[in-house]
Parts: sequence; C-alpha cells; structure tokens
Amino acid sequence: MSEPTETRKQRAARRAGEFPPAPEPLPRPVLDSHTHLDITVSEAGVPGGGPGDDPVAVAIEVAAAVGVDRLVQVGVDVASSRWGADVAEKYPAVLATVALHPNEAPRLADLDEALREIETLAARDRVRGVGETGMDFYRTGDQGRAAQEESFRAHIAIAKRYGKALVIHDRDAHADVLRVLDDEGAPDTVVLHCFSGDAEFAAECVRRGHLLSFAGTVTFGSAAALREAAALTPIDQILVETDAPYLTPMPHRGRPNASYLIPLTVRSLAATTGADLDELCAAISATGDRVFGPW
Repeated sequence: MSEPTETRKQRAARRAGEFPPAPEPLPRPVLDSHTHLDITVSEAGVPGGGPGDDPVAVAIEVAAAVGVDRLVQVGVDVASSRWGADVAEKYPAVLATVALHPNEAPRLADLDEALREIETLAARDRVRGVGETGMDFYRTGDQGRAAQEESFRAHIAIAKRYGKALVIHDRDAHADVLRVLDDEGAPDTVVLHCFSGDAEFAAECVRRGHLLSFAGTVTFGSAAALREAAALTPIDQILVETDAPYLTPMPHRGRPNASYLIPLTVRSLAATTGADLDELCAAISATGDRVFGPW
C-alpha cells in the first residue's frame, strides 16, 4: 500500500467509484501480485457490481475477463490480514499475505501482541506471504523508525519460520531495507512491492535474486528512472501489481484502481523491456506460481 499523495480532485474521483473502462485482454493470464480488496470495496466499490452482489466475486470475475485470473490480497494490519486470510480460504482465485504495514508499527500500543497475531495467521495454508512489511521514511519520522525496524525484523523471522515469501514495502529507505535483510538473512523469496528505486538499486536487488513488482507508477510520464530499472530486470524476476485502489496506470491516473487494469501495466512493461507480450505474460504467470502458488 503506497499511501500516495493525491490531489483533492484525484481523491474525490477515486472515492466516487469512477472506474475506468476495461482494457484489451491479455494473450495469456497473469496475476495481480498485490491488491487491497478490502480497501477497494470499502472506498470505491467494484467495477460492474450492483446491489446485493458479492463484491469480491465480482472483482474476481471482472479481472478474469481480461486475463487476470489470480489475486494476492495483502494485509497491512491485524484486521486486514485476518480478513484476507479468510477471503483466500473462500475464493480459489485469491491467496493472501499478512503483516503490519511499516507505518502501522509505531502506532501500536502493543507491537508484540500484534506480531503474535500475524504469526498465527502466517501459519494458515492459504496465506503465502508475509508482508507488506519493511521501512517507510516518507511518512514516519525519526521517532517511529525504531518500531518500524523492530517490526520488519520480526516479519523476516516469521517468513523464514513458515517458508513464506517476504513482501517488502520500501519507501525512501532502500539502504536500510538492504541493511536489515543482510543483518537478519533474507528469506529464500523476497518481493519488492511497488518497486520505487532507480536502476542502481534494481541491479542490486536483481543480483540478490529478489523479485521486483511493478505497479501502475511505471506508466507515469515522470517515471523514467523506474522504467530504466524495469528495463534491466530479467523478465523472470518481474511481477506486476495494482496496489489497488491506488496507483492507477495511465491513462486513468487519479481514478480508482482494480485488478482488471493490470493489462495496462503489463503492456507498458513489455514496451519498456522490449519483451514479447506473450512471453512476458508467461514469465509473470510462472513467477507468480513460483512465489505464491499453487493456487
């Protein structure tokens, strides 16, 4: 979850539920490796949904119609993690990750108790990742960084104990994220959610064998450095995500995001990397199964 800075007009449009039209379907199915269905449903509803409809089922159906056949629901606190774990057990197309967002950790009166709850959820079969955890120096000042780091280290240990992927939120904290991973020893599978670094940081993450998950930000006109990072990333280390309802890809920036808009980001990545679209879809799908599957 990016917790992006939005203009008043963008925020109003997203909350008004003005979903963009469906894009052209992909030639092969892919997954949305990082979405917040709970926030999407509560803030914007779902595209095509009506009164009495099951919003999660509708979101899955609309995404599948354009070739997005699997979703990873991501937790950011105890409540959303529990919700996601339950949803993943109900819907075969959904898997879950569980965690305390780095900006959540400093707010908690009892961080240890919350971490115990997260560990209990991490043991569930349909929970396949621990995250989004990490460090965020954009919104949290010096007074909250110790709690962030303590929480991040605890999440790394949980991921390793249960053999789950570690899903990292990294905002303005690249060097510190790598420092903590080095200190603790990285789990076998690490995903840099909504990758936000430059080419140099991408090259270091690739060297370490980490997965880089690109969101709609890679389509933004101002994101040349991010496209440079994507261009040097091997396609078998690329994942694609929405971070819905945030970070809607161009040309619909500012409107609400949902998993059915993944094709816009995938096509942008194909153009950026020079990969054949069909080949890129196949690689993303295989990587998703390797990281989170089987569904």
